[in-house]
Amino acid sequence: MISLFRATNFRCLESVELELAPRFNLISGVNASGKTSLLEALAYLGRGKSFRGASTPQLTRHGEGDFVLFGELEREHGRTSVGVRNSKDGLEVRIGGEDSPGAAALAEILPLQVIDPEVHNLIAGGPELRRRFLDWIAFHVEHDHLMIWRRFRRALKQRNAALKARSGEAVIRSWNAEFTDLAEKLDESRKAVLELTLASLQEHGRALLETELEFAYQRGWPKEKGLDEALNDNIERELQMGSTQAGPHRADLRVVYDDRQARKLVSRGQQKLLASAMILAATETAQAALEKPLLLLLDDPAAELDSDSVGRLITAVSALGCQVVATSLDPRALVFPEAPKMFHVEHGTVTAADQVISEPVNKGD
Repeated sequence: MISLFRATNFRCLESVELELAPRFNLISGVNASGKTSLLEALAYLGRGKSFRGASTPQLTRHGEGDFVLFGELEREHGRTSVGVRNSKDGLEVRIGGEDSPGAAALAEILPLQVIDPEVHNLIAGGPELRRRFLDWIAFHVEHDHLMIWRRFRRALKQRNAALKARSGEAVIRSWNAEFTDLAEKLDESRKAVLELTLASLQEHGRALLETELEFAYQRGWPKEKGLDEALNDNIERELQMGSTQAGPHRADLRVVYDDRQARKLVSRGQQKLLASAMILAATETAQAALEKPLLLLLDDPAAELDSDSVGRLITAVSALGCQVVATSLDPRALVFPEAPKMFHVEHGTVTAADQVISEPVNKGD
């Protein structure tokens, strides 16, 4: 849980400080006031990257050379500080006052998930997003997953380099043993976390979409073949294309909703609910493994959803026991089971607001 957060020179935020409540926090303000930038800064503290895909120059306030983020975390054995500075010289991370290597340390100290207006791309977008979804769960659940994933990526890079250099079939095959071993370990890790998460995925699907969901993991090479056989069969094509065509880097998670492949659904609202169900299931699974509440960031969760769907989403979010930071144009649009701590953003300035907890907005008013 993060109790104190500061951001300096991050996008439009010159200098802000928030003392966050352990359960529900609600940030209101008009469009382009800085609400999403505030959530983006919080997420950056736990990821070392922007969930909006922005680069460091785009994130740094105009005219400044760097941005700095700081948080105080309440942990089982006391408080811990975490800080991030990023500039043209790169990312600097400090945890507990000591230098720490890279973004993986941030993800471990401040695990979080985000539901934003682009979350529907988890369904509508390409397989890479769904692979990341599985890998995020595995990172927090499977002890060796990150090491295996890194070693596999290195082996894939080396094999692809040999293919691009047209090194010959004998040289390419010399990489196959290590590549196959790591690929199969990565594949097993993903399958294990999907099995672990499946009941929660189906439960949240029923809660948000009021229907049954099915999930099928596609490993990235034909079912009827071993990976080594698939690599050998494809070697001429791979030499032509200069890249490895079979393996877990081509895996996907197929989601079936109401007897249809979910990515073909027309409604972005349905896709948003389905993707949100997946994020909540991942959060629940990681929380159970880590035995601590995670941080869940909701950026304008009411967008593209009717009031009943918003209510189901907030009910499901509240039941997780996470620390929640949400944004909304109107604070009455989101009703939590207990009064959230209120903040108001205007022109990049954040102030604590009076408690405004009332009935949901009547769209006829």
